[in-house]
Parts: sequence; structure tokens; C-alpha cells
Amino acid sequence: MARDPYEVLGVNRDASADDVRKAYRKLAKENHPDLKPGDREAEERFKEVQAAYDIVGDADKRARFDRGEIDADGHERAEQQFYRHYADAGSDHPYHSAEGYADFADMGDIFTDLFGHARADGARTRTVRMRGGDIRYTFDVDFLDAAKGTKRRITMPDGRELDLTIPSGLRDGQVLRLKGKGQPGLGGGPAGDALITVHVRPHKLFRREGKDIHIELPIALHEAVLGAKVKVPTIDGPVTMTVKKGANTGDRLRLRGKGVGDGKAGARGDQHVTLKVVLPEAPDDDLSTFLSGWAETHAYDPRRGMED
Repeated sequence: MARDPYEVLGVNRDASADDVRKAYRKLAKENHPDLKPGDREAEERFKEVQAAYDIVGDADKRARFDRGEIDADGHERAEQQFYRHYADAGSDHPYHSAEGYADFADMGDIFTDLFGHARADGARTRTVRMRGGDIRYTFDVDFLDAAKGTKRRITMPDGRELDLTIPSGLRDGQVLRLKGKGQPGLGGGPAGDALITVHVRPHKLFRREGKDIHIELPIALHEAVLGAKVKVPTIDGPVTMTVKKGANTGDRLRLRGKGVGDGKAGARGDQHVTLKVVLPEAPDDDLSTFLSGWAETHAYDPRRGMED
């Protein structure tokens, strides 16, 4: 049987859902197979952490575990089913009398009725069909893979490998459901689902808002003053954009249709490009001489009006 999930995650039984989530993400990151390839111990710890979070990270499962209805593996406790069935029985129930205890010799019949095993006398009994539990998993994906869509193979907490389709336009925190990929059902019941919570890693250039992408583009002083055609990164690769003469820091340009899609034709957002004029790291004498002469003949105060 698996270890107590609270012990695995290192949290108290009264820990808040947020504290449980933080503890899980910290341990999952420390032991993730992608960060520690070939480390079998880390892989096993990662699986154990995933299984523990499947219990205490789900409000319903956590409550059932705390009540003793399911074990640390998420399996229904048969004795709890029996107890709940008879604990509240009235004084006239046969198991509250001496005669009733004699029937404990036939306890097998009770459990065969519950779980559908064949009875000794050959009589047919009903079979309880129970849906299998869901498996929860957290998966990190690169910004561009989430924006454009891709396919990845992931390793589940139980060691199974699944092919996961990342749809284009996937949002951070979105949950993907893989039907029938969870825990097996009981008595011929359907298997549960695998619920994959996807976290999108930030990108060094791009920032997403809805279906639009934002980027800050540095331009040189001469490109701002004289205008230029410059290369701009997009999620599809670089494109050429025209910077008009007299551009300034903070000016925003738009590239239509270069944002994120949602799997539908023609439904992509835009890319917004904010310009940032950048001076040379060490202005040379020519530039300094030119600007000194220019400043003497041109009134130019970018801070005018700030005194009011």
C-alpha cells in the first residue's frame, strides 16, 4: 500500500488546498524525469508525489480519504462499505443480536453480493459496477508548443506512457482529459480518466493576452529617426515590418493574424509590437559632436509640462 499522501507531500492534514498545491509543485519539479534523466530514485519519488497529489489534491478524494473511505492508493475500502451499511442499523437488526452473530459464518455471501463473486449454492448474485478513479497529472509545456500545438509523450504516475496532443492556443492551467486512461473500473465498470493540468512556461520574448501576443522590439536611433524595415520575431518565424520615420519608444505596431489560434481557421489573434529606442552602448565622437551642434539650434525638452 502507498504511503500516507500527507506524509509524501510533507504537509499537515489541515493544510489548505493552496499549501498542498505548492508542496506538490515543488516536489514534482525537484524530481521531474525531464530534469533528472536516468535517475531512477527521482523517477520513483516523482510517481509517489503524483499519486499522493491525486488523493489530497482532489477535494472529494481528500475528504473520502480523511473519512477512511478510500486508502492511500485511492481504492475503496471494502470494510468501510460493510461498516456504513450496518453501523446505523436499528436494534432489531439481526447483527445487533446474539443470533445474528451466528450468521457471520456466511460473511462470504455478503461480500459476494457486494462484489459479484459466485455463491457456493450456485445462485446468481448482482455485480456492482464502479467507475475507476481519475488520475491527475501536471505537465509543463514550452510557450511555442502551447501556442502552435504539438504532440508529446508523457509518463503517468503509474509508469504508463501516453501520447498527449497539445491543441494550438492552449492556455496556462488548462486541463486536458484523456478518457479511459485513469484507474480501471470495478466489476466491469468503465475506467476513469487522466486529467492533465498543463502549465505553460514563460517565453523570453513573447507575452500572451488572450489570443494576442505582445513583444517589445528594440530599434536603433537612426532607425527611429529615419525609418527602416526591421525583422520582427513571431511564433511562426521572423517577418519584416516597416518602422515609420520619426518613431519613438512606446509606439505600438500591429501584425494582424500573427497571434494565437484556437484550432479554427481564420481565428488567430494579432501580435502587438511596442518599440523601444536603444542608444549605442558607447556613443562615439561623431554622434556626440552631431548632437551637441543639433541641440544648440533646436529647442527640445521632453520633460516639458512635468512641473505642473
